Amino acid sequence: MRTTLVALAALAISTPLAAQANGMAGMNMDPTKAIHGTGVLPTGWMMRFDPPRRGPAPTPDQIMFVTMGSGYHFTTGPAAVYYNPKDMASGEYLVSATFSQRKSMGHEAYGIFIGGKNLQDSTQSYTYLVIKPCRSSGDCKEPGATLGEVLISQRTSDGRPAALLPIGHSDAVNVDDPTDGHATNKLSIHVAKDSVHFLVNDKLVKAFAKSQLNGLSTDGQAGIRVNHNSDLHVDWKGVTK
Repeated sequence: MRTTLVALAALAISTPLAAQANGMAGMNMDPTKAIHGTGVLPTGWMMRFDPPRRGPAPTPDQIMFVTMGSGYHFTTGPAAVYYNPKDMASGEYLVSATFSQRKSMGHEAYGIFIGGKNLQDSTQSYTYLVIKPCRSSGDCKEPGATLGEVLISQRTSDGRPAALLPIGHSDAVNVDDPTDGHATNKLSIHVAKDSVHFLVNDKLVKAFAKSQLNGLSTDGQAGIRVNHNSDLHVDWKGVTK
């Protein structure tokens, strides 16, 4: 796999994925659903809500995050990142997780992150890969929305994230099933010596030289990112060398 990734990475660095800026423009315009959770996370896990743009700060009892079978199930509530301190990574490594939705998530996104630092304060930073699998503009709630989208972005404070790869269509994304909206997608981030590769369903969608990461290190916390109003099962593989 390493040989394939290196070859694909060279191509992806020289030929960027076409970006389409309209994809997620309305993703924060709908209200957050009321979820009555327990406020208890699986053993060892922590969370950090996105900074609220209006109203009071959310609380852990507004999400359900539970162990289910060999994985985890998320029912949200507000958007957040979730992580276990044992999933610290450095040097060369791979982070991966498989996300299964039982119904369409509409225009919501989910994925994984790396390089997390200071995740519990206003200097938080991390680099993340998320997808939006909606298969029609009706599901996306956005007229003219592109379908099966990928976003690679960075958060460096409590302000708005900055896109490394703006939201755009990717054929690598498995879109919502037309009958009931279910979809399953595997997301991976492979950190090599001098570059970082972002993959969806084992297909390379973008690679960056580490010098293109705006000064953010790839060493740090790895974890899961889930936007609001989501219902997902996650097979979290964590960090492997």
